[in-house]
Amino acid sequence: MDGGVTKIIPAIDLLGGKVVRLHQGRYDEVTVFDDDPVARAKLFRDHGAERLHVVDLEGAKAGEPVQRAVVEAVVRAFGDGVQVGGGVRTQAAYEAYLGLGARRVVVGTRAAQDPGLVRALAATHPDTAIVAVDAQDGVVRTWGWTESSGITAAELAHRFTGCPISGVLYTDIAQDGTGKGPNVEATRALAEETGLYVIASGGVGTLDHLRALAAARIPAAIVGRALYDGTVPLSALCGLGF
Repeated sequence: MDGGVTKIIPAIDLLGGKVVRLHQGRYDEVTVFDDDPVARAKLFRDHGAERLHVVDLEGAKAGEPVQRAVVEAVVRAFGDGVQVGGGVRTQAAYEAYLGLGARRVVVGTRAAQDPGLVRALAATHPDTAIVAVDAQDGVVRTWGWTESSGITAAELAHRFTGCPISGVLYTDIAQDGTGKGPNVEATRALAEETGLYVIASGGVGTLDHLRALAAARIPAAIVGRALYDGTVPLSALCGLGF
């Protein structure tokens, strides 16, 4: 971790071609923040973001990418460093995103249901797979967070130790979209137990939340609503304000 700072990865969650945020993953609690995801991607890049997290929310529920054209435009606008998820359930979908220029692909439901496929993809495309571990009360949820997998976050992450994945994206669903702070202890415990590169997600609302993650030696965090609301300034994308 560079200088003890948790790197910010800004999030663009897509629904109907717009930039939105959900509250605790609920599709009936949607806030629209921007009608132009391409312009938003450029804004984040211009303020120093090195990576960008893009989620096709409709794809996550449908089980296949839905907003491919919008994702492609966002990748083109931002350049290298985009990680894309939402509905990636097949090798074809995974490789199609790489073909669009995405640097990394986030796999959640498929990682829980068929870890062998994800391990094979990681072996073929090293350092491109991010395993999404989305947990509620410690249990992983799938299909856009609508179904319980019946396995714990630690159990899922352990399936990929020793595998050339890029990392694990850990989300505490109860914190997501609330701005009340990430689950620092659960994130740190997962990183320490597995030895994997763990990205925090869900609940970051202030710079103090990022400082808490840095103190826990979490190298990166997804930040969405706080950047749109301004409670985390855009200047923090390049490390200013810490």
